[in-house]
Amino acid sequence: MDVADPGWASTRLIEAAQAGDRESITAVVHGAHSHVRRFAEHLCASPQDAEDAAQEALIILYRKIGSLRATGALASWMFRIVRNECLRRARQFSDRYDEAGTGLATSAEDEVIRRLEAELVAQAIRELPDVQRRVLIMRDVLGYPGRRVAETLGLSNAAMKSQLHRARSRVRLSLDGQTDAPGGPPDRGATSA
Repeated sequence: MDVADPGWASTRLIEAAQAGDRESITAVVHGAHSHVRRFAEHLCASPQDAEDAAQEALIILYRKIGSLRATGALASWMFRIVRNECLRRARQFSDRYDEAGTGLATSAEDEVIRRLEAELVAQAIRELPDVQRRVLIMRDVLGYPGRRVAETLGLSNAAMKSQLHRARSRVRLSLDGQTDAPGGPPDRGATSA
């Protein structure tokens, strides 16, 4: 059997799906689900966002598999879609938070700087180890109570607090390094925890 990506689908199955065969498309989507879900769990802020991003990626796969250029690129294409969907969800949350808390930007320059700063924060959070990222997002971004975060992630309360402290410290250090770097964003004041 000619396998384009082991565990996902054979080259022939992918080619048939690209040609529009509905049974093949369904088989490819079904085979991709667990891989896409696992990837989303590592990238997205919360389990709900991961599930939503995985579902959205599978819908895109179903609708647009004909636009896939190479059968061997299925995995990287899907992972790119999931990554973009997770980023889109994080940006939507950030935009809603900003609209509720800060009002309208005073100028186009302020808007560009705000978006740049938000992207730097998102990048710093993405670079955290998995547990730290999840704890930080659930606690600080989504505002879940500490006990709920600990229970959801299967941690003791002390372990959750330790992971949260480490995550905050790493994000702060990452952002301090970004703002001090040549060509980094302008220093807009100290970050707060």
